[in-house]
Amino acid sequence: MKVEAGNLTTRTAWKFILLVGIVSLFSDMTHEGARTITGPFLGVLGAGALVVSTVAGLGEFLGYAVRFISGYLADRTKRYWPITYIGYVIQMFSVPALALAGRWEGAALLIMLERVGRAIRNPARDAMLSHATSQTGHGWGFGFHEAMDQTGAMIGPLLVAGVLYFKGDYRTGFAALLVSAILAVLVLVSASIIYPHPQELEVSVPRLETEGLPRRPFWLYTAAMACIGAGFADFPLIAYHFHQVTIFSKDMIPISYAVAMGVDGAAALIMGRLFDRLGISVLIAAALISAAFAPLVFLGGAPLVFLGMILWGVGMGAQESVIKAALAEMIPKNRRASAFGISQAVFGLFWLLGSVILGVLYEYSIAGLIIFSVIVQLCSIPCFLLTSREAFSARHK
Repeated sequence: MKVEAGNLTTRTAWKFILLVGIVSLFSDMTHEGARTITGPFLGVLGAGALVVSTVAGLGEFLGYAVRFISGYLADRTKRYWPITYIGYVIQMFSVPALALAGRWEGAALLIMLERVGRAIRNPARDAMLSHATSQTGHGWGFGFHEAMDQTGAMIGPLLVAGVLYFKGDYRTGFAALLVSAILAVLVLVSASIIYPHPQELEVSVPRLETEGLPRRPFWLYTAAMACIGAGFADFPLIAYHFHQVTIFSKDMIPISYAVAMGVDGAAALIMGRLFDRLGISVLIAAALISAAFAPLVFLGGAPLVFLGMILWGVGMGAQESVIKAALAEMIPKNRRASAFGISQAVFGLFWLLGSVILGVLYEYSIAGLIIFSVIVQLCSIPCFLLTSREAFSARHK
């Protein structure tokens, strides 16, 4: 049954958010389950720490840089669903294909292809979500979606951990994720049939509606995101570290990631709700918390490592929920896919640069890696403060 204009309520908006959330749940089961073992898998195939970190960083860069193009095309053509389809299909089926990789170069190519698929679909999907979250509160709506997302991100690693426990083989772990990949695509098709025009869900006017992008606050905000991206270690490098120092057994590495994803989902809900009430100051608090993960993860024993993964999860929760909610508040609805694409492309570029630096530092100085990670993430706070003063002061008048 299609939802037609004129039958638009908050309940309808929540149904759309829930349906897209189910797609994300199955999607994250697939790619986050794989993410927990790509680092060690590359290591088994002969890659070193610099290669693992660079592949992860280059994959994230492509996974964000391509959003500049896909976001622009989504806003220009208004073909949000077809662009979303293409991205999900590429992303979902790149993951189980890793089971067939015989060399680290082939595995690296599939890892990066998965990130490209994610890049293609994200701006269009997030723009569609922003129309629905205008009725529910952007922070609460994006936070709920991220919680659904991270439910899958918990289940996927636990599924992979179970496969490794019983079979002990990375290839079987990748192959097992084919089921969730197929389910994600099937639910996506259903969502597009029920909600062919999700832009009609937006009935309220954003507080900062303008004819174009609000340049100064937008670029200050993007600079803050760049700092976070540069200092935030990707999980493949963390997993590689766990494997090298044998902090955890092979099947425990995905479980540590599942814990972080559970924290991510809970933090997204809490911070999303707080964002609707307090504004961008919530991101400042999240940056302070997540900046503390590196010393715990890279220097601690098992208990401190788990605490570090919890803090890492808080940072991830902010990146995938409140950051999007703040952009949705800042940007007019006809430019949101472009804005998501531009800001996330910059984020990805600095994630790549940061990943290369972190990979080099890991080889030579763990202390240097930690100092770099903490300081660069904390540099986001002045940018957030300036953005808050310029773009969000009206929230508390």
